[in-house]
Amino acid sequence: MRELKKLRVKVDDVVYMPSLDAPAGKPHPFVYFISIQNDSSQEVTIVGRKWVVREGDETVVVEGDGVVGQMPTLAPGQHFSYNSYHVTAENGVAEGAFFGRTAGGEVVFTRIPRFTLELPSWVQ
Repeated sequence: MRELKKLRVKVDDVVYMPSLDAPAGKPHPFVYFISIQNDSSQEVTIVGRKWVVREGDETVVVEGDGVVGQMPTLAPGQHFSYNSYHVTAENGVAEGAFFGRTAGGEVVFTRIPRFTLELPSWVQ
């Protein structure tokens, strides 16, 4: 598996959304907006993801197939955008990787840049 440098991930926005449902132990929901841009010369299908979220002394690793229930195929020059959410008990940081498969069958990955899940000052 190799890192495909021209498959890029951008965190477009992170928004604190207290109106979303959240469990009592993790009452702070954040919506994040992500774009995946394929600037490589190869078609790539996103087949999986791995997130690492750190809050204080706790680290949560989330792995799964595809992204938001899909396995988008990105031709050269195409992008895929989506939003999802994560709930926290306190401030946190998130990062990870998307895993893809090229049209030729090679398994590749690209990193999800680190971003903060920071509670607004009026919540703390």
